[in-house]
Amino acid sequence: MNALLFSFVVLATFVTLCNAQCYFIPNESSASNGCKDLSGVTHELKSDWKTENCESCHCSNDGIECCNTAAIPMGYDRDKCQAVFNKETCTYTVLEKKDPLKNCTVTAWVL
Repeated sequence: MNALLFSFVVLATFVTLCNAQCYFIPNESSASNGCKDLSGVTHELKSDWKTENCESCHCSNDGIECCNTAAIPMGYDRDKCQAVFNKETCTYTVLEKKDPLKNCTVTAWVL
């Protein structure tokens, strides 16, 4: 019984730490030949693409699933440092607020 309880506690901890940023857009009709994204663009069934917002998307019969591909810094001194996002490379850099030429140490990232 204790082993089962311990397993649930460990699983709950990992689920809490895993902050996957995904969303789903259901297809408007079941007879669809593709998926319409939030911008109104239709994508072929079973196609994959990347958005300008650093998301990886997939079109299935059910709809579109998109997930963030940029690792987000979490473990850093928020008073001393700031996260700066580069949309071209889909990456974050954590820099000192007072001296933006200096990088800050990051101990945890989430995807």
